[in-house]
Amino acid sequence: MTIDNTLLYLRESLSNYLEHDLCKEIYNKMESNQYENEEAFVNDLDDKELSYLESLVERELSYANNVGDGTRIYQLNEVYELLF
Repeated sequence: MTIDNTLLYLRESLSNYLEHDLCKEIYNKMESNQYENEEAFVNDLDDKELSYLESLVERELSYANNVGDGTRIYQLNEVYELLF
């Protein structure tokens, strides 16, 4: 199974914050499981992980907006919408 494009963008974003233990846990969860899509991944997170991911995706969306990366905005927004 190949990884969903949205999950690839999310994995790249997570990799920028691996010095944080919770981020590392989320990243490792993504790496050790083969999620069909971003919805399956988000559904596998606990409340603490969801809260952390929400703030991380907000930061990443802000960065993508500032640099005009429309593809990254679209992909990360797919995850962000599932967090609510």
